[in-house]
Amino acid sequence: MTSSQRDGHPLAVETQNLTQHFGTQTAVDDVNLSITAGGVHAVLGPNGAGKTTVMRILATLLRPSSGYAKVLGYDVLTHPGKVRERIALTGQFASLDEDLTGLENLAMLARLRGYRGRTAKSRAESLLEAFGLLDAAARQVRKYSGGMRRRLDIAASLLVRPDLLFLDEPTTGLDPRSRNDVWDAVRTLVSAGTTVLLTTQYLDEADQLADRVTVLDAGRIVAEGTPGELKSIVGSGILHIRFASADQAGAAVTLLDARFAEPTELSTDGVTVSMRLNDITKAAELIAELQRQGVHLTEFSLGQPSLNEVFLALTTPRSKTQEKPDDR
Repeated sequence: MTSSQRDGHPLAVETQNLTQHFGTQTAVDDVNLSITAGGVHAVLGPNGAGKTTVMRILATLLRPSSGYAKVLGYDVLTHPGKVRERIALTGQFASLDEDLTGLENLAMLARLRGYRGRTAKSRAESLLEAFGLLDAAARQVRKYSGGMRRRLDIAASLLVRPDLLFLDEPTTGLDPRSRNDVWDAVRTLVSAGTTVLLTTQYLDEADQLADRVTVLDAGRIVAEGTPGELKSIVGSGILHIRFASADQAGAAVTLLDARFAEPTELSTDGVTVSMRLNDITKAAELIAELQRQGVHLTEFSLGQPSLNEVFLALTTPRSKTQEKPDDR
């Protein structure tokens, strides 16, 4: 085993020219990743971007067509067993027996992972407590909410604490409260020393959890960096201006498009105009020009671009027929 580093920090994941073909389609196209150990790294992209395929390769579930990948210093092709000893994977759908209670599920899985007798039950109870599920330990899983199931599923992945946890779209289909519960569980894992690699389509999820983000589109990396670095790609700020009427907003768009290079966007409410600014000091100039021309605004705000704007700027819309097989 050789341990690679980046900026003096050991790498949890390293890939070079990683490529995966399904027939004539390319799901992963020459992907190079260097993910340091510790914290959360998010892989962001639309349906068909190649997120799940990359994760399956790294988890030794899929052999790449070409290129190579190392996980925790081990080559996934030559030492898959060593990789599996140190990782855990939680997919999009809970792998739980709905007829068993939460405690019974974890205790059964603990025995399969080598725990014996009372030790298996004790380990199950400690995880239920850690994930806020102890009060529901005796309840059938079919009676759990979506968020409770996801937390139980993640807990099951931690019966033997992994060095690296793969989370494939962990909050798909959950309501906001349940999503927050899962986010709290992820933060707890990271604070205990587990590195987390998650795939997601939710921009706020990456913004809330990730230390670094890789954006995939059509199987290729189109951007990588911290959330702040990615937001700077689309400008240093977004100016939102609200007007009393649609006529005033329309007049503002005409004026601003004629006087300034920055593109304007009229929101669906018809009275709010947004501009992406590379230089936030221009905001005062824009507001002053509107007032000089008699275009009256009711309020304005200047904020940082969102990851949603980064996502839309960097990725291309895809139809369902363009989605690659067995991938999201």
